[in-house]
Amino acid sequence: MDNQNIEFKNDGMTVHMIGIGGISMSGLAEILMNRNVKITGSDLNETEITKRLRAMGAVISIGHSADNISGQDLVVYTAAVEQDNPELTEARKRNIPVIDRSELLGAIMDQYENCIAVSGTHGKTTTTSMIASILLEAGLDPTIHVGGILNLIGGNTRIGSSSYFIAEACEYKNSFLHFRPSLAVVLNIEADHLDFFRDIEEIKSSFASFIANVRTPGLVVLNIDDPHTKSICKVLTRPVITFGVNSPDADWTCENVTIKDGFAELLVMYKKAVWAEIRLSVPGMHNVSNALAAIAACHGLGVPKAAIIKGIESFRGACRRLEHKGKINNITVMDDYAHHPTEIQASLKAARVLTSSRLICVFQPHTYSRTHELLDDFSMAFALADTVIVTDIYAAREKDTGLIHSRTLTERINTNTGNAVYISDFSDIVKYLHENAAPGDLVITMGAGDVFKVADMFLSATTV
Repeated sequence: MDNQNIEFKNDGMTVHMIGIGGISMSGLAEILMNRNVKITGSDLNETEITKRLRAMGAVISIGHSADNISGQDLVVYTAAVEQDNPELTEARKRNIPVIDRSELLGAIMDQYENCIAVSGTHGKTTTTSMIASILLEAGLDPTIHVGGILNLIGGNTRIGSSSYFIAEACEYKNSFLHFRPSLAVVLNIEADHLDFFRDIEEIKSSFASFIANVRTPGLVVLNIDDPHTKSICKVLTRPVITFGVNSPDADWTCENVTIKDGFAELLVMYKKAVWAEIRLSVPGMHNVSNALAAIAACHGLGVPKAAIIKGIESFRGACRRLEHKGKINNITVMDDYAHHPTEIQASLKAARVLTSSRLICVFQPHTYSRTHELLDDFSMAFALADTVIVTDIYAAREKDTGLIHSRTLTERINTNTGNAVYISDFSDIVKYLHENAAPGDLVITMGAGDVFKVADMFLSATTV
């Protein structure tokens, strides 16, 4: 089904969402309900998200069953749903149109004149959130859809009433090829999702296709610090704005960067002239790059300079992005979503300057395929940590075929830096932290799975 043939203006329309409790699906459900679309849905477990959606009027079933399909106008499913799912099977039997989550998001985006899509292997949630902070500061009343919880909007989705829509654009399974933004941001392009993509060249080709979908005249914002992103400049037919921390020839760059108390102060340069002096409220040099992307995008949209500066300086991060969780016995506890070697190195570099004592990282690998394909890179990513505790791989969408185990990663880390220990059970990790962490240390839980529970357990002094 073509995105452009999907309309959500009929008050009598009913959409069924399989996997409605997912962070993106739940946000899309809210957007549709705001348009008087009736929502039914299903998920495997009852959660706070499903309870909240039910309170808003959605009819939600726990568990997947063909009985949940009863003549809806459209069925939407998440990438985690298998094609033999009984609800998908029943919908097709009834000739009900079936689309995946990214097609739905693309269809919604098509209905906004000013549509910003933020892509890249890393930094999508933070940069999307930075742009959201700026547009809110400018009073532009945007609709916002991010892949994490943003305290600024009280969740992952904000429904505005203007022509502005901001969303992340994920490359996995070529999802972002369903999007036709008016402004596209490419933060970086690296090898990832190798359970789907053949190699980095296929990934670059996918990003090039994403950019080719930008509306005419449109605008593309590119990070030319990143070699793979820079290389696709040659094939662009849309207007381009470039940025880069280490690229003096970029349209947007920076000078005189200093880190004070973990946060960057810098001169933002535009067309080789000083544009503004800013101080970020999120730690790490990687956030300097993210900030330049957000500034470049918003300037390209014509947002006033004062709103850009105030919006970027007041931004204090999204949940699970170097999130400060609390302290116990004068031990600082943070949590971060990093699950790719490049992200891990960037987050540890940012965390390293936040403590003068030891940095202890609790890492949960995410998916067997990523851990296996990037094993060498993972094994060298933890040099800045004094200790890294490796726990079991979070399977996510995959099954354990015996291809890789966290013990293997632990051994490889120890070959390089000798600072890793493997602990399977979360309670045992908490016990280890209580016995080994000391006042002044910084403990950071890291990964895209449920490793954040370790931080919560440690802070509550729970060992069971």
